Amino acid sequence: MKNTQKNIAILGSTGSIGINSLEVISNFPDKYRIAYLSANKGIPKLVEQIRKFQPTGVAVMDQTSADVIYKIFGDTVKIFIGEEGLNTIASSPEVDIVINSLVGFVGLVPTIKAIESNKRIALANKETLVVAGNIITKMLAHSNTKIIPIDSEHSAIFQCLVGEDINNVSRLILTASGGPFWQMDKNKFASVTISQALEHPNWKMGSKITIDSATLMNKGLEIIEAHYLFNLPIEKIEVIIHPQSIIHSMVEFVDGSIKAQLGYPDMKIPIQYALSYPERFPLRSTRLNFNDLKQITFFEPDIQKFECLSLAYKALINGGTSPAIMNAANEIAVELFLTQKITFDKIPKIIQKAMESVKIVENPSLEEIIKADSETRNFVLSNINNLIR
Repeated sequence: MKNTQKNIAILGSTGSIGINSLEVISNFPDKYRIAYLSANKGIPKLVEQIRKFQPTGVAVMDQTSADVIYKIFGDTVKIFIGEEGLNTIASSPEVDIVINSLVGFVGLVPTIKAIESNKRIALANKETLVVAGNIITKMLAHSNTKIIPIDSEHSAIFQCLVGEDINNVSRLILTASGGPFWQMDKNKFASVTISQALEHPNWKMGSKITIDSATLMNKGLEIIEAHYLFNLPIEKIEVIIHPQSIIHSMVEFVDGSIKAQLGYPDMKIPIQYALSYPERFPLRSTRLNFNDLKQITFFEPDIQKFECLSLAYKALINGGTSPAIMNAANEIAVELFLTQKITFDKIPKIIQKAMESVKIVENPSLEEIIKADSETRNFVLSNINNLIR
């Protein structure tokens, strides 16, 4: 009997998406096997995962981490180091599916390597399509692979579009919880603490994406990602605040009909669907009880208050390397906030000034996108005092 078990590589296995992915995979040992794992700083967690799932190999970011793994496991586990290590496991002939849950720009090249190697890609790394959407979509058009989104919003849209003609779509409606500050006066943003910003009302996520949710940059990144995932113009992509996070996103069609994907916040649902598509497998999850829903509400986002949202629209309109510049500036600004070097209200200011100052390259190559990312990071770090005045 033919073995139909799929080998999986998880890039970023110790983060929230990675941990949820492993939980999903554990439920289907006959269907999936962990071939490779990767981690940046969560080495103790990675050690636990190696013991439990016995992968062929792992990728870590530095030699010190590699030495820790080797001391425990010796030659029983292959060890790859750095970004090259991520690229190696993403393109391994042994792998059928790559779950890319890396955070930030570092996720781009491994996605490209996975496409070149014709892997199915379960994508949670927003930055891949944000910074290099044109390159990725062209590669997909000439490959035998597919990207299935893991983000709850894009998974919702993907599910709503199954069996539909994209030409019949009049708009995509991305829902946003609004984060912890959507009702806060903007003049209080300067006094927001790190712990306040990390208190997301509905989802448990990593620090970077949680801060992005607080600034609504997360939704800005998702607008750009949706543009490339579903090949729709910016005019057909909208954002609406939905504090309960029950409706994960919606699709409106030309006849006025709207499809929505609903459920309690649980990342295991979109992760499992990305692995099983076009099939659906049973999942033990909290079922939505409409009798328990007191209300579901919607509000228009305030782009004057949440400037990151308007900056994302501007980056997509500008095109070229503008989204890469915006993304790099945001990654640095978020890190500066998390290390108490800037206040919360300075995040969009830094991004805006970087977008105004770093030269945009039209129709960039991968090398030019990487250069734009590097130049932007250097610009922000070299001019931080001037940028926050």
